[in-house]
Amino acid sequence: MSDRIAGIVILCLSIWYGYTAGSYQAGFTDPLGPAAFPQMLSVPAALFSLFLIFRPDPKPDWVTGIPALRQVTAVGLLIGYALFLDELGFILATIVAVTVLARLLGAGWLKSLVSASATSILLFGVFDLVLGLPLRVVPGIFS
Repeated sequence: MSDRIAGIVILCLSIWYGYTAGSYQAGFTDPLGPAAFPQMLSVPAALFSLFLIFRPDPKPDWVTGIPALRQVTAVGLLIGYALFLDELGFILATIVAVTVLARLLGAGWLKSLVSASATSILLFGVFDLVLGLPLRVVPGIFS
């Protein structure tokens, strides 16, 4: 039953996500428009939810203990990342988020920080320099 409930929730969210993406407006010229990517993401999410609704696991196991705490922490971290992205700037917020996520997955501090820094700089380069989507680097200094 829990798979079906999760499937219904994901289906509702994906429909809402795809529908609201149609009203996105952007100041830059994109042949597909800013709504294309979110709408494309909503389709596999809806298909996945239908799989959960019509083919649920007959005996699902609920995660408990430390793994459940890690999952809740990861969701909280991603929400915090979205909330503090503008205040901290893209690079610093991404370094913090990727470092903590890597630690949650069992990586050491040094490896987490190095991979987070590389990921942050690489993603900034892709979004800002290649795709032309301006990101705030450091609040109040660069934008």
